[in-house]
Amino acid sequence: MSAAVSETAAHATLEVRDPATGNVLASVPATQPERIQEVVQAAAKVQPLWALLRVSDRARYMRSMAQAVIDDFDELVRVISQEQGRPAAEIAALELLPAIDALLWIAAEGARVLGGRRVRTSRSSSLAKRARVAYEPFGVVGVIGAGSAPFAQPLGQIAGALLAGNAVAFKPAARAALAGERIMRVLGRADLPEGLVRVTHGGADVGVALAQAPVDKILFTGSPAVGRVVARACVSREKEVTLELGGKDAMLVLADAHLQHAAACAAWAGCVGSGQARGAVERVYVVRERFERFVAALVAAAGALTVGDPADPRTQVGPLASARRAEHVAELVAEAVEQGAHVHCGGPASPPGCPGGAFYAPSVITAVTHEMRLMREPIDGPVLAVMAVDSVGEAIERANDSDYALGASVWTADRYQAMRIARDLRVGMVWLNDHLPCPMVSRGPWGAAAGGGLGRTLGQAGLRACAQEKLITYDPPGTRGLWWGPYDEATSKAARAIARLRSGREADHSRGWREGALALARVGARALGRGLRR
Repeated sequence: MSAAVSETAAHATLEVRDPATGNVLASVPATQPERIQEVVQAAAKVQPLWALLRVSDRARYMRSMAQAVIDDFDELVRVISQEQGRPAAEIAALELLPAIDALLWIAAEGARVLGGRRVRTSRSSSLAKRARVAYEPFGVVGVIGAGSAPFAQPLGQIAGALLAGNAVAFKPAARAALAGERIMRVLGRADLPEGLVRVTHGGADVGVALAQAPVDKILFTGSPAVGRVVARACVSREKEVTLELGGKDAMLVLADAHLQHAAACAAWAGCVGSGQARGAVERVYVVRERFERFVAALVAAAGALTVGDPADPRTQVGPLASARRAEHVAELVAEAVEQGAHVHCGGPASPPGCPGGAFYAPSVITAVTHEMRLMREPIDGPVLAVMAVDSVGEAIERANDSDYALGASVWTADRYQAMRIARDLRVGMVWLNDHLPCPMVSRGPWGAAAGGGLGRTLGQAGLRACAQEKLITYDPPGTRGLWWGPYDEATSKAARAIARLRSGREADHSRGWREGALALARVGARALGRGLRR
């Protein structure tokens, strides 16, 4: 385990361990579930003053947060890399750069996205009505992070919630507690109002308690099991929830794909975060005529990845989060082998100098079927299952045969075919000739299709999901509603005439004017406060 809660008579702490060695790195105060309500209520007291600021004024804090990440870049890389067991370069490129990009984009574009928008009203319902949609804060937003997304994703979600005028109650994953503390330090360096963002540490019980507390919305990233408990708690209390439950991401390699690039990306995207990253490749579908060449290239690329201590700059793949997770990966692979799968490389590993770590070398597996758990359940390890398909249609069908619909990639030289395939894939995101592009969390929506979660975070959709839409209409004084009544024959004739004027047939237009012009004039004059004698 990389984190464990230990209690004494006086207090509870969360111990954070180095997943490569098992050594204790630090401890943070753990929050008891029964205290979560107090935390939320304290944040709620600060929120009204924050909400009084204009969106453009709040955006300046996001620039300060980006600068704080830049200023602490090396320290953040060191701490998060050690806590996560991931190479320093990976943390720098896939966590910190996306975080900076997200914060700067929110600062630059957030006021426009949340600045309200005009809604055109139909003249068939009003002659002078004007309408706008305003974006107002929920109040307190709960952000529950995942261990595999320790920094960029929760920081981007927190920033979006803050920009919309909310306070935030933040619970990082237990194995990302130090990353969560560094996020709080970034917020402190940006001089945010004290108490506007509150952090709570603990396990799944603390996350569920947060969903049950008087927060107004929850942004959850994590396991399907905990996510569904959180969703039920939110729905039963009539509060909004956004869920990202992970994926079983697929890669489709077509006959005209650049095989070397596809294989290199598959090896990287299947092993990023030791295969535990959100959106990591787990399933690869290759057209049969290119299957053997692709597998050979992938095995070579996977075998070249160095497994070991992430503190060593030569390391490409670090340890898994826990021995229990490594055992689960080995169990799925062993079960698939019993059912006829073939392992080309990889498996449990014991690199020198890391006696306490749970390591699993990158594995490439073929002769798999969709009846195997390996192809149906999230792996959370550096395991790539590769299947030959006879057609593009079969590749799409296989890719869609999953309960976890986060992302997928398509590899082909034919851009138009790729776009057609992208529309047929039932996932939240499709990448063409790339997988998991970075910076990946700042400008576009991140989330799964139905079955892999609810809603979107980040990008314009994510910002607007952090606010409540409110419709505001205005009618000039002295005017009346077009259909206020009292109802009479003119009302019926006018309504019938408008319906005919909106018809797709020219004959209806002529009839509408011919039979309804006078009635339209009378109803319009009545709405404008003028009378027409019959």
